[in-house]
Amino acid sequence: MLTKPDVVVIASGAGPSLPLPDAATVIAADGGLDRALALGVEVDVVIGDLDSVSADALAAAGDVGTRIVRHPVAKDATDLELALDEAVLLGARRILVVASADGRLDHLLASLLLLGSERYAELEVDALVGEALVHVVQGQRTLTGAAGEIVTLLAPAGPATGVTTTGLEYPLAGETLQPGATRGVSNVFTGAQAAVSVVSGVLFAVRPDWSKGASG
Repeated sequence: MLTKPDVVVIASGAGPSLPLPDAATVIAADGGLDRALALGVEVDVVIGDLDSVSADALAAAGDVGTRIVRHPVAKDATDLELALDEAVLLGARRILVVASADGRLDHLLASLLLLGSERYAELEVDALVGEALVHVVQGQRTLTGAAGEIVTLLAPAGPATGVTTTGLEYPLAGETLQPGATRGVSNVFTGAQAAVSVVSGVLFAVRPDWSKGASG
């Protein structure tokens, strides 16, 4: 089960196959507005250069008083980055990003690396990427799952030092995970909870089959 987020950020692309948790605020990153409408989710803010959202969705948002923040097409940040920064301005402490695993590979990689940015280190950030769930670990996280569920630990942007886990079949105790290494791939929950901590750096805890258990 996901902890209830303060803000859900919905990016464009194919929607998840399960209901989203309630949140105090929902931000659509450009074409994420169309996905939100398809999911029946009420959006509070639409942000981006608005080059991928449909005219009908944008008009419907305007009719119900959704705040629309338009940026120029020639900008220095993706729509997702703008949406995350908007969430920070709104005082969010827990953010859930809903993204697609399809589309352009460069966009997907940039979006994942963005989630691990140091400027979001004080936040609890999770992302539904297609059918997978990604937890960003900067410090310590407790994950709720099920025995036998796969979780992979990856260091996306430099060494993650002092990595310690409990509740996983292959425990780590104060170890270093390097980017480009596969040491953390395909670990397994031994029960309903697992804890992951890191002294310095950032980890992604990737649960590729999460939606199967969440919708089952």
